[in-house]
Amino acid sequence: MDTVIEINSKTLQGIHFLIIDQDRTFLKGMEASLKRLGADVTVEHTLTDAKRLVRERRFNIILASVSEDIPMIRRFIEEYKNRHPTGQFFIVLESPTVQNISLMDGTGADDYFFKPIDPQRFALTMETFFGRKEGQSKSLTVVEPFVKQLKPYLLFRSPSMKRVLADLPRIASSDQTVLISGETGTGKELAARAIHFLSPRAEGPFVAINCGAIPDSLIEGELFGHEKGAFTGALRTHKGKFELASGGTLFLDEIGDMPLALQIRLLRVLEEGIIYRIGGENPIKINVRVIAASRRDLKKAVDNGLFRDDLYYRLNVLRVHLPPLRERIEDIPLLALHFLERAFSEMGVSPPYPTLSPGTIDLLEKLPWRGNVRELRNLMTRVATLLPTKTLRILPIHILPYIDEFMEKMISTYYNPTQQQGVFIPIGTPMDKVEEIIIRETLKHTNGNRSQTARLLNISIRTIRRKLKKYNIK
Repeated sequence: MDTVIEINSKTLQGIHFLIIDQDRTFLKGMEASLKRLGADVTVEHTLTDAKRLVRERRFNIILASVSEDIPMIRRFIEEYKNRHPTGQFFIVLESPTVQNISLMDGTGADDYFFKPIDPQRFALTMETFFGRKEGQSKSLTVVEPFVKQLKPYLLFRSPSMKRVLADLPRIASSDQTVLISGETGTGKELAARAIHFLSPRAEGPFVAINCGAIPDSLIEGELFGHEKGAFTGALRTHKGKFELASGGTLFLDEIGDMPLALQIRLLRVLEEGIIYRIGGENPIKINVRVIAASRRDLKKAVDNGLFRDDLYYRLNVLRVHLPPLRERIEDIPLLALHFLERAFSEMGVSPPYPTLSPGTIDLLEKLPWRGNVRELRNLMTRVATLLPTKTLRILPIHILPYIDEFMEKMISTYYNPTQQQGVFIPIGTPMDKVEEIIIRETLKHTNGNRSQTARLLNISIRTIRRKLKKYNIK
């Protein structure tokens, strides 16, 4: 995963934060990250201690981990809002469930975040929503020319996508075959369309066919066409995709699912530039650029005898590998907002549209996204369609009811490290060493959260501090 953008501008200058949490490590990380952006940061350990500060000073944003009773939280937020009506109060919960957020309903909180929270990414989120735009560093504002060039077809700003797509305009300008790889839903067809429309063949047709969605008995006719009377039911001459794509681009999606027998014929077409319709005797010259895509590892398929090596090397002249959405986290807010606005527009809703809250974006960035960009698009469409009327800010509680069962299970595992795999400890390991290993690994699972580590190990926070000191664990 890519390193988070370095933050050292002063775009949060003049914004006062109060962070409330019992975990000193968490407080230290949040304080350092926010201060690097020029924010004024105060930390406290309990709501009781923070009450005095709220009466004495003005805080623009309060981020509070909730462990006290709900009536106390409600009174605290009410007092804060009475003193600072424009202030933002964010509640931090242990896990993202509808039940957890529902318990906080009526407290007056503006948003919800869920542990573990990455301090640096949280600071960047605060910069996006509350920072001064004119003071941003160049690293956050400069847009490379190729990014603008690809914007009509692909939306991205993550370093991983920039590396992958930096050469796409040059790839488009050539006439070589291209192999696009990537998981389902990463946008392989969109990348193929971008290559086509940025190429000299842009005026020609773009024809796509999914090799895995057509029965083996029919795919040959779909690709190469057939003559009238070639077989029972062939009542007229039928042009195949190669002919229909003449002068343009043919996109062969999921080419890894193509039958081996047909792979031989495809190779010959690519080498010779001519096709024969089924039942035909006359060669037909074709002028087509081929772009192929596969969710499978074709090199491994070659090694396993499931894909022809000669065809693989013929297709793999220019290569584009699209990373999964979980490896391009910086693109998630951009894409989510795009899909949300598109859904509202298609529904006939007039702008301005509801916005995504900082807590919602933080939640979206933590989801596993097994279906990648396509899954994000579908989720945003569901949310837009079923969002309560007059909603101005989309909160996590508007998102959570519409995630699928698999993602819900993954979230449960992510936020409950006890459900994850354990640690291997060899027989004969001294007990002191066993204890040290378990503490280190649990601390790693909680991203340095000492309070959560103590709870998982069923020991007090004072004991965990003593153990960390004993084993020199930072």
